[in-house]
Amino acid sequence: MNMQASALAHPNIAFIKYWGLEDEARRIPANGSISMNIGPLATETTVSFDPALMEDVLILNSQVVSGQALIRVQHFMDRIRRMAGSTLHARITSENNFPVGAGLASSAAGFAALALAGTAALDLDLSERELSALARFGSGSACRSIPGGFVEWLTDPLTGETYAQSIAPADHWDLADCIAILSEAHKPIGSEAGMRRADTSPLQESRVLDTDRRLGVCRRAILERDFAALAAVTELDSNMMHAVMMTSEPPLYYWQPDSLAVMLAVKSWQAEGLPVTFTLDAGPNVHVITTRPLMEKVIRRLRQIPAVLDVLSAEPAGPAHLLKQDSPT
Repeated sequence: MNMQASALAHPNIAFIKYWGLEDEARRIPANGSISMNIGPLATETTVSFDPALMEDVLILNSQVVSGQALIRVQHFMDRIRRMAGSTLHARITSENNFPVGAGLASSAAGFAALALAGTAALDLDLSERELSALARFGSGSACRSIPGGFVEWLTDPLTGETYAQSIAPADHWDLADCIAILSEAHKPIGSEAGMRRADTSPLQESRVLDTDRRLGVCRRAILERDFAALAAVTELDSNMMHAVMMTSEPPLYYWQPDSLAVMLAVKSWQAEGLPVTFTLDAGPNVHVITTRPLMEKVIRRLRQIPAVLDVLSAEPAGPAHLLKQDSPT
């Protein structure tokens, strides 16, 4: 048995958001979603099973992790162990090249990489669909970081099977994601906890009921490379999710005044005719989507906004994949 494996996965940015669970125990989302994997942002994770360990050990960005974050990972590893019929514990070493817990889908990339490395280390040979279905138990959006490029998370209404699959490969459309970093601080309420409040909002039901329509518009916009259609539905969907957050009980304010400043700047650039749009996940940082030829221009403009600490640039990225192991000497 191999006992060790390393994997790399990219975070993703959702054009149509996942927010809320229809079935928390089975991790079935309240609605479908569509996203784009973004690189070179990535998480690299190595899982090493060791008979000498009494419990799983998590080392994230060179820091030993304890508390709730460790428990979440241990529960996920328990699921992999049950699949493999193993009782061994593992040392999990994970490195991100982007801020963690600031609304940049670090948990999506992290659990996608962990699903792949963890199963490979125990010689489980899972299909992409099976890996995606597994990854959602760590973080819902992690299922979308398993396939490559432009990805849709869907649920079979008859069987309840839920997984993500590619709509189009990474090279299908030369989009660019210019991420305006307004805060690198760890958000006080994580997505998992925040999502449990979704049904307390009077707006959640209508958001969910309209999702199939928005999914259709978004899917078609991606396949036809229709930027104007993508921009309109992406902004609408982001605003709808944040409206649910802000009207939940208690309310969640992931937006900050600086977030709104960036969003208003983007709207003014649109009025000039620039193909650009925005979307925000559960955090203050703003993903500003444009086309690759205009990426540098948009980055320059974002850097002129006083509140912007930094701008990360990203492009459509491929699927989660195993990394070559160094041969023992």
